[in-house]
Amino acid sequence: MDFGFTVASYAVAGVLFILSLGGLSGQESAKRAVWYGIAGMAIAVVATMIGPGQGLWLLSIILVVCGAAVGYQLATRVQMTQMPELVAIMHSLVGLAAVFVGFNAHIEIERIAAEFAGADLDFPQPAGPLSEAAYALLGTLSNFGALVGKKTGVEIGILQIELALGIWIGAVTFTGSVVAYGKLSGNSTMLPFRIDTSARQLPGGHMLNAAAAALSAILLIMYLGGAGGWTLILLAILAFFIGYHLIMGIGGADMPVVVSMLNSYSGWAAAAIGFSLSNDLLIMVGALVGSSGAILSYIMCKAMNRSFVSVILGGFGGASGPVARIEGEQVAIDADGVAAVLNEADSIIIVPGYGMAVAQAQQSVSELTRKLRAQGKEVRFAIHPVAGRLPGHMNVLLAEARVPYDIVLEMEEINNDFPKTDAVIVIGSNDIVNPAAQDDPNSPIAGMPVLEVWKARQVFVSKRGQGTGYSGIENPLFFKENTRMFYGDAKISIDSLLPKID
Repeated sequence: MDFGFTVASYAVAGVLFILSLGGLSGQESAKRAVWYGIAGMAIAVVATMIGPGQGLWLLSIILVVCGAAVGYQLATRVQMTQMPELVAIMHSLVGLAAVFVGFNAHIEIERIAAEFAGADLDFPQPAGPLSEAAYALLGTLSNFGALVGKKTGVEIGILQIELALGIWIGAVTFTGSVVAYGKLSGNSTMLPFRIDTSARQLPGGHMLNAAAAALSAILLIMYLGGAGGWTLILLAILAFFIGYHLIMGIGGADMPVVVSMLNSYSGWAAAAIGFSLSNDLLIMVGALVGSSGAILSYIMCKAMNRSFVSVILGGFGGASGPVARIEGEQVAIDADGVAAVLNEADSIIIVPGYGMAVAQAQQSVSELTRKLRAQGKEVRFAIHPVAGRLPGHMNVLLAEARVPYDIVLEMEEINNDFPKTDAVIVIGSNDIVNPAAQDDPNSPIAGMPVLEVWKARQVFVSKRGQGTGYSGIENPLFFKENTRMFYGDAKISIDSLLPKID
C-alpha cells in the first residue's frame, strides 16, 4: 500500500481526534464527539495494518479481535461508578505498551547496528542480499529497520534518547496507574491486596523519589555512552518504583487530579512510542492526550487550591497544625420532613457527589427533579469541578439520567445563588461542600474553592452514615443549625421522597 495513503489516513484520523476532544468539552456535543473518536481510531487501525510494514496478518487480526472482545466486555459490564478505576487501569496498559516498544526498539537498534557493522549508514538504500533480508525481517515494525539503517550516529543517539524516555515515562505511568486503580476501587479491587486511600510514603519519601530520578538520568547517560541494555532494565525498575511511590504519596482527596495527571503521562508515553516507531499519528495523538491531560490537571489543581507541581511530585506541603474542633451534633430527619420543606420551597439546588454514583441514584434524582419542576419550582444542579472521582463524573451521570443540560451549572455560575435558595439537597458529597476549606487554615483542604451550600435557608445531606467519607476529612456542615442529615442509601432515600412530593 502506498505510503501517501497512510499519511492521508493519519491526517484524517488526527482531525477526527481533535474534533472528538473539542466536542467532549460540552454535554450536548459529547455523544457526537465519541463517534468522531471511534471513526478516527477505526481509520488509524486500518491504515496501520495495510500501510508500510504490513505483515503478520493472522496475528494482527487475532490481537485486534481479542482487544475488541475485552473492550466490549468492559463497556457492557463496568458500572458508571467504576469508570474512574477503569480509566486508571487503561492508562497502565498504555504505559506498559510504551515500555515494551522501547525495549523492542533497543533490540532492533542493536540488531541493525550489527547487520550494518562497517557499512556506510548514510547510504540511502540497503545493499546486498543480507541487508535486504534484514529489512524484510523488520518490516512489521513500520519499516523500523529501514529507518534505523539510514540514520547517522547522531540520529541513532536521538532515537536512543526517545526510546529511553518512552520506557521511563511508560514505567512511571504503569505502576502509578495500578496504584491509582487500587485506591479508587477500594474493597472491589481486582488486585490481590487492598490499597488504602490515605497518603503513604516510605521514610525519606521525597528524597527517595529525587534520588531515583537522579539515578535514572545517570543511567540514561551511561546508555547513550554504550554501556548496554542493562542500563535500560535498571532505568525501568527505577521508573516502576517512582510511579508506585509518587501515587502512594497522594491521598484520596486528590485522586481526581491523579487520574487526569496519569492521563497526561499516558499521552506522553504514546508520543514517545510514536517517535520510536516514526509514527506521526502516535506522536500527534500522544501530544493531544498529554497536553490536554496536563491542562485539565492544572485546572483541577486550581479548583482545589492545590499546587500543580506538589501534586505531581507526590503531595508536598499540606496542613501544618491541628484542625479546628467541631462542636455540636448531627441532627437527623426523615423523608416526611424533607418532603414538607421541598413542597414549600420555591428554589432548590441539588449538589451531587460520588455517593449518588455509588447508589446509582441518578434516575431517582432525575425523577425528583421532574416532579419538583412540574410544580413550577426552580430546580438546578451545582457541579464542583472535582465532584466524584473523575473529571466530569457527575455530568455524565446526569446526562445518562436525561437531566436537562441548561439546569446543570458549574460552581462559578451558581455559588452566589445559595443565599437566595430555599433548600439544598447534598447527595453523597463531602469535601466539595466543606466550610472548613474557608474557615480552618489547618484543614487538609484549606483554601479549596467549595460550594457554599451552608448559606442556603435549609440544607439536607443524603448520606449513608456519620463517617467522614472517601478522603477522611470531617465536615462542619453536618453540624450546622440549618443542616439536617437524611441518612440512608441515596437511591432508597430519594425514592422515599417521590410519593410525598405533591
